[in-house]
Amino acid sequence: MILPPEAVRELATHAAEIKHLQSDMDKLVEDMEEIKKTLVAIQGTLSEAKGGWRMLLLIGGAAGTLGAGITQVIHWFAGK
Repeated sequence: MILPPEAVRELATHAAEIKHLQSDMDKLVEDMEEIKKTLVAIQGTLSEAKGGWRMLLLIGGAAGTLGAGITQVIHWFAGK
């Protein structure tokens, strides 16, 4: 079966377009993998920061409680 010249040119054009689309898709897949790795790193950083904030709040609460207790003891002794 012999194709007319217009059909041959059209097939060649489509083949070139498909090749470009495939290369674009390959680049997108690579970019998505890089984005996934970046998101995992961000998640790890946020997890560490979350633990740091909890410890900071724990220390702050303990210091506030201790300070209030010392103030109460001083007030109690000064009142007598």
